[in-house]
Amino acid sequence: MQSFWRRVLCKWMGFTIDVTEPLPDKYIIALAPHTSNWDFFIGQVYSLATGRRCNFMMKKQWFFWPLGIIMRRLGGIPIDRTRRSGITDQLAQQAIERSEFRLCITPEGTRKANSDWKKGFYFIALKANLPILLFGLDYAERRIVCHKTLRPTGDVEADMKEIKAYFLPFKGKHPELFAV
Repeated sequence: MQSFWRRVLCKWMGFTIDVTEPLPDKYIIALAPHTSNWDFFIGQVYSLATGRRCNFMMKKQWFFWPLGIIMRRLGGIPIDRTRRSGITDQLAQQAIERSEFRLCITPEGTRKANSDWKKGFYFIALKANLPILLFGLDYAERRIVCHKTLRPTGDVEADMKEIKAYFLPFKGKHPELFAV
C-alpha cells in the first residue's frame, strides 16, 4: 500500500519528498505553512506513503459524528481551544511512557494569517525531551521538506524565532495567509 500512496503523492499530486533529517522513534513534527484544509489531506497521504503514521491535534469542532470517528481513527486528538485542559502535560507524559510517539502540529494554530504561533508543540517536546522536526509544505515547488531538527533549549523566544525563520521560504497554498 505504501507504494500506492507514494504514487498518489508524487505522481498524481506532483509532490516530491525532500526529507534529510533522521526520523527517530519519538518526535514532534511542526508543519508550516498551514493555509488550507488541503494541508491535512497531503499530510495524511504523506504519512501513508512513508509508512510512518502520526497523530495530530485539531480543534474539537472537526470531531462531530460521523467525521469524529474517522478523525480519531486517523490519529486525531480533539482540542478545545476555549479552555485550558493540561493537554501538553498529558501528551508529554504519553511520549515519555511510549516506545514510539509521533505527533504533527501546525504551530500557527489556524489557516488564517497569524504571527502569534501556538507553543504547545514546543512545550510537549521540551517536557518529554523530544526533537522537533520542521516540515515545510511548499506548494510553489510542490515539495514536502524537512532539513532541520530542533531540540528545545528552554529559551522559548529564541527557539521560536529560529523555527519561524526556517519556514520563511515556504509558500502555502494561499501564501497571503501565512505570517511569521
